[in-house]
Amino acid sequence: MMAEGPEPRRKRSGFGTFAGVYTPTLLTILGVIMYLRQGWVIGNGGLVGGLLIIVLAFVITAATGLAMSSITTNIRIGAGGAYSIISQSLGLEVGGSVGIPLYLAQALAVTLYIFGFREGWLWVFPGHPALLIDLVVFAIIAGIAIRSAGLAFRLQYGILAIIGLSLVSLLPPVFFGTMSQSWGQVELWGTFSGHPQESPGVGFWGVFAVFFPAATGIMAGANMSGELRDPRRSILVGTLAAIATAFIVYVGLSFWLAFSAPTEELLSNYTVMIDRSAFGPAVLLGLLGATFSSALTSFVGAPRILQALGAHGVLPASPWLARRTQGGEPRNAILLTGAIVLGGILLRDLNVIAPLITLFFLITYAMINVVVTIEQSLGLVSFRPTFAIPRIISLIGAIGCIFAMFIINPGFSLFAVVLVLAAYTFMSRRHLDAPFGDVRSGLFVSIAEWAAKRVWDLSSRQERAWKPNLVVAVSEGGALEGLIAFLRNLAHPKGSIQLLGVCPPDGRETLVPALEGAAQGFRRQGVFSTWFVLEAESATLALLGGISAARAAFPRPNIVVLPLAERGAMSPDYDRLIVAADREGVGCVLLAPHPERGLGERQRINVWLHERSPGWELSMELGNLDLSLLLAYKLMMNWKAKIRVIVVVSDPDQIEPGQDWADELLTLARIPRAEILVQQGTFTQALKHAPPADLQIFGMPERLDIDAVHEQVELTGSACLIVRDSGGESALA
Repeated sequence: MMAEGPEPRRKRSGFGTFAGVYTPTLLTILGVIMYLRQGWVIGNGGLVGGLLIIVLAFVITAATGLAMSSITTNIRIGAGGAYSIISQSLGLEVGGSVGIPLYLAQALAVTLYIFGFREGWLWVFPGHPALLIDLVVFAIIAGIAIRSAGLAFRLQYGILAIIGLSLVSLLPPVFFGTMSQSWGQVELWGTFSGHPQESPGVGFWGVFAVFFPAATGIMAGANMSGELRDPRRSILVGTLAAIATAFIVYVGLSFWLAFSAPTEELLSNYTVMIDRSAFGPAVLLGLLGATFSSALTSFVGAPRILQALGAHGVLPASPWLARRTQGGEPRNAILLTGAIVLGGILLRDLNVIAPLITLFFLITYAMINVVVTIEQSLGLVSFRPTFAIPRIISLIGAIGCIFAMFIINPGFSLFAVVLVLAAYTFMSRRHLDAPFGDVRSGLFVSIAEWAAKRVWDLSSRQERAWKPNLVVAVSEGGALEGLIAFLRNLAHPKGSIQLLGVCPPDGRETLVPALEGAAQGFRRQGVFSTWFVLEAESATLALLGGISAARAAFPRPNIVVLPLAERGAMSPDYDRLIVAADREGVGCVLLAPHPERGLGERQRINVWLHERSPGWELSMELGNLDLSLLLAYKLMMNWKAKIRVIVVVSDPDQIEPGQDWADELLTLARIPRAEILVQQGTFTQALKHAPPADLQIFGMPERLDIDAVHEQVELTGSACLIVRDSGGESALA
């Protein structure tokens, strides 16, 4: 994978593992749910059921942390954390579509943490105005974030000490034997009844949905990736250490709660930790510190995501958002984030969108796992992380995140996915220019390789899957002039065009630019097109080699488009090409534009058919008719033209059978609104009296006569298409 570029000099004096990753990540995980809801989880699930919920949640989180740590040892991760990781693998469009909702979730999470702090504060000072508390806390957090991220991280040391003290205050009952429950009284598997006043209960997965947000927050350190001294090492060590520490704390706290209070108290008393600890005020301070720290960490991290989005031009006003102060602070991004947080505070209640915030985090986690799974599966040499993990880990993380999303809230999950897809659609249309490479081409190539292998192993008869894949011979730069639209209309919408340049050894310089320009033009018009050049003195030899080589191409060409030689040219070369095409299962189309009118007005197409007397049998094997009818149908649809089928019979008695046969043929071929005309006489006589058309389509004889083709153009006064089936198409399929 291409690197994002040399890391900025400021990273050398950035934050280390403990301050930049471990502390903010741990403080975000040890949050309000631990203090106010873990007792409820153990009361519902019992000790074993509660531990199972904790283990499942941390398995998903740990798998995501391992995946994120692995990918960060393979890239030069830039600012923005998860956004940078996803963008460098799947492109700015995917990274931006996840990064924007991740930023909004991170910003609105600040408001939720402020509300959590307020609830703890009101538990001590119930008479204080709620809005005033929220605004004061917001002002303090915003002031710290604007001052510098360094100040925020220094404050977190004190908050970490307070949380540690709150956990220490739980130990005296353990050592002095004052816990109220014995092993015989501890409920191992609960009834999942919810709150005592609730009915009919919440179930295992309902309790899991309440607890799972506690295990999130692992991106708190990664969001500071642009400020880290050594992001590869710090994100790896700091994130995994924080997850392990938090898991030990939650497991230990589960045992403490199960032995400290009966089930009824665990279910009904959300402040059981404060009431049962040796020093309740310490636990209360821990609750206030955890919510304040989580709000501060999110307020510091969210603007870094926004600044990274601005630096890559993902958002409107990106240059303004991308600016940093001389000290490296994303001041403008902080101001906009503050406005969003303040707006959330003034709404007063974010409970309605709280699940959406968690789901945006989960989508981000799932995408991190998907990125690693894709990189591991592609087998690219560029994916060589110094910290490698088995593929099953990232797969478990991806499946687990998606599962958790729909367990927590199926409706909001669908809404969140729709928002991400809408953002991706919007950014895809903007054609963002990324300053780094990604693995999308490798992904698409792998998918194409898989498809090619499956197609190669299928039966050679695939009439139902037929579509026109053209190989077009080009011998000089101007050879395609006037034919671009016609070739496009033959292949559009799902076909392809391979341009085969034929030139002497000294002719590449003029031919290659023409081929590149034509291929790009086809792709802009919705037709996949590639090109290659064969150097040869003989155009015939080059085409023979090109037809044989095209057999191994994907998509495999099934029609070779040949130019019409000058009148009087010998036909053996064409015969050799037709034989080679037959051998390789490729149809032939010889295009003969009218020298003056070209392809005319593209409104009428005549398809010429020979009589099938005396039996006029109609079967799946039409002879050399299938490709003529299919190409006529393609042109009819793209030109919005009309088709006339002309059947030439020698005997007047065969006019009516010919009419019936043609009518049945068009019905089975499902070619609507086609006119049928049966003409009696020789083929040459019929040509002289041919009804006017812009294009005449004929079957190609066994031996091609160049002069006869020129004569057909003259007699009909219009362009002609001489067609030979490959045997792999069917107009009746």
